[in-house]
Amino acid sequence: MNENLFASFAAPSMMGLPIVVLIVMFPSILFPAPNRLINNRLISIQQWLIQLTSKQMLAIHNQKGRTWALMLMSLILFIGSTNLLGLLPHSFTPTTQLSMNLGMAIPLWAGTVITGFRYKTKASLAHFLPQGTPLPLIPMLVIIETISLFIQPMSLAVRLTANITAGHLLIHLIGGATLALINISAATAFITFIILILLTILEFAVALIQAYVFTLLVSLYLHDNT
Repeated sequence: MNENLFASFAAPSMMGLPIVVLIVMFPSILFPAPNRLINNRLISIQQWLIQLTSKQMLAIHNQKGRTWALMLMSLILFIGSTNLLGLLPHSFTPTTQLSMNLGMAIPLWAGTVITGFRYKTKASLAHFLPQGTPLPLIPMLVIIETISLFIQPMSLAVRLTANITAGHLLIHLIGGATLALINISAATAFITFIILILLTILEFAVALIQAYVFTLLVSLYLHDNT
């Protein structure tokens, strides 16, 4: 039972070769590049959503922070499209892998921290010791602030992994319960099926929200260091 439950989270392979790289690269095909003088409706909606999201996310940044705009927009599009594709039947969701999410979170977090120490050295060091701290508490607070700083990429990765994994497990369990109840009670199976539909709609929202939250937190870390 446990093997079947978590089988969808195993990295897929073809002829003994892992195909995770191909799956990770696939979402980029779904976003067509404008190559006409007058865009069609799909590209116009795509550009409008990107502009709306970028305005909201970059409103708090200065000129130096806005140089990260392309990276932030690419990040939210990649995570959002990957999460949505993972809701398709018999598909694989790379964002359920903690290793991949750490691979995204750690370099981005490290980039914001290095940027802060390079351009705002005094302000970055001041975060380790709040103003007015009693002298006996200084060593303890420096240790606590250092630990909280290094926990940030872990929290980014674990939050995304846990939310996407939990949703997929719920869909799998309720879907299995619906199939099992068809021969027992049609009315109960119908109610369970309605719950499954509502949960799937919720997972569509969670897929987009988690992409936005991940990118927004990276943006806030960047804002604190620029």
